[in-house]
Amino acid sequence: MKAARGDGDGGILDALAARAGEKFALHEQYLNPKMVQVLKTIGFDRHYVRAEGAYLYDRDGQRYLDLLSGFGVFAVGRNHPTIKRALADVLAADLSDLVQMDVSPLAGMLAEKLIARMPGQERVFFCNSGTEAVEAAIKLARQATRRPKLVYCDHAFHGLTMGSLSLNGDAVFRDGFGPLLADAVRVPWNDLPALEAALARGDVAAFIVEPIQGKGVNLPASGYLAEAARLCRRSGALFVVDEVQAGLGRTGTFLASQAENVDPDLVLVAKALSGGYVPVGAVVGKKWVFDKTFDRMDRAVVHGSTFAKNNLAMAAGLATLQVLDEEKLVENAARRGESLIRRLQALVPRYELLAEVRGRGMMIALELGPPKSLKLRAAWALVDKATKGLYCQMVVLPLFSRHRILSQVAGHDMYVIKLLPPLCLSQDDEDWIVRAVDDVLADAHRFPSAIWDLAATFTGNALKRHAG
Repeated sequence: MKAARGDGDGGILDALAARAGEKFALHEQYLNPKMVQVLKTIGFDRHYVRAEGAYLYDRDGQRYLDLLSGFGVFAVGRNHPTIKRALADVLAADLSDLVQMDVSPLAGMLAEKLIARMPGQERVFFCNSGTEAVEAAIKLARQATRRPKLVYCDHAFHGLTMGSLSLNGDAVFRDGFGPLLADAVRVPWNDLPALEAALARGDVAAFIVEPIQGKGVNLPASGYLAEAARLCRRSGALFVVDEVQAGLGRTGTFLASQAENVDPDLVLVAKALSGGYVPVGAVVGKKWVFDKTFDRMDRAVVHGSTFAKNNLAMAAGLATLQVLDEEKLVENAARRGESLIRRLQALVPRYELLAEVRGRGMMIALELGPPKSLKLRAAWALVDKATKGLYCQMVVLPLFSRHRILSQVAGHDMYVIKLLPPLCLSQDDEDWIVRAVDDVLADAHRFPSAIWDLAATFTGNALKRHAG
C-alpha cells in the first residue's frame, strides 16, 4: 500500500496506476478547485490514459481528436518517437549538465539550427517558456535603446508574468494584479496611424506584436507588419515578433512573420520547440541588440535562467526541428490548413450563425454571429445577455461530447472558436473536423434542439450568478 501511494519502491507508474482515478480530487484539494469545477461543468472531465500523434485516448478506449495541441505545444503530435528517442539517448549517456561555469554544446547546436531557419538573425538566448522570452525581450530592448516605453496591441497575449502581463490586451488577465509596468502603451491592432503616433516621441524601446493574434486568430492587414517594422526602424524602436504560438511551422511557414516580408530585430519562440516534453523558449535576434546587454565580461551574466540550456530541453528542440524537416510538417500545415479552411468556409453560406472562417495553416478561427431569422435571433439574444460569447460553448461542447473533438473558445467575451491542430493532421482528420462542425451547426439551426436545451441551462445558471 505504501508503494502504491508513490512514497515507496513501487515505481512511479505503479503509483500513477493506483491513483489515476483520484486526479480531480487531488486537484480540488491541493491545486485549483475552480479549474476542476469548470471541467466538470462543461463535461470535459475525462480520464485520458494514452496519447499519440493528434489523438487522446480515454480509459474506455474512445479516441479524441486534439485541436488544442496543448495550446500549440504538440505541433509535431504527442509522444513522437524521434523526440522520445533523443531524450532517452541523452538520459542514458549520463552527460554533464547545467555546470553553469561552462557552456553547453547542445545549446550551441540548437542555436545554430534556429538561426539557419531565420535569415538575418544572429544570436540566441534560451529560456524556459514563452513568457520568459517576452521578459528577456523587454530587458534586451530597453538596454539596447536606453528607452523605457513598450508598445503592444489590443487583444494581444504575451504571457502571464508581470512584464509580459503588462503587454496583455485582455483585461481579464490583468485585473487585480497591478500595478503593472507604467511605460506600456496599447494601440489598436492593424492601426498604423496609432502605432506611428505612439512611436513619434522617440521614447519607445520596442513594439512587441504577434504576427497572428492568438486570442481571436486575428490576421494582420496586408502590409501591416512590414510597415510597422519600417515605422519602428525610423523611430529607433525595436520591432519584436512574438512567434510563441504562431511560429515553428504552424501557419505554413517556419515563422508566421516570414510570410509578411519583415526582418524583426528579435523573434520569440517557445511552445512547439519543446516537442511537448521539456519546456524551452528562445529569443533569436540581431547581434547588435545582444551586444548592448552582454557588452563586457562582467556583464556576461546580467540576464540568464538557471534551467535554460539544459540538455533535455536542447535535445527536444533539436529533435523537433528534425521531425519538422523529415516529415515535411510545415508543408503539411500549409496544404492541409488551406484545404480545411476552404472547406469550413464553404459552410458559411449554409449556416447563418457562422459569420466567418479565417486563419492560416493550422491556426483557424470559426467566428459566430447573430442570426437573421426571428426565432434564432431571440434565442441568441437571451444567451448573449447571460454572457457574451457563451454561444460558442454551445458549439464547443457538442463537438467534444458527440464528436470527440477537443477545441476551445478563442478568448473572453468573443464569438470565436479556435482550432489549433497538430501539424501532422491527416486527410481523415480533416474530414472528421468538417463532418463534425457541419453536424453541430446544423443542430444549432434547429429550434428547439439539444444544443438550445444546453444553452438554456447555461444561460439560467449565468443569469442566477449575475442576480446574486
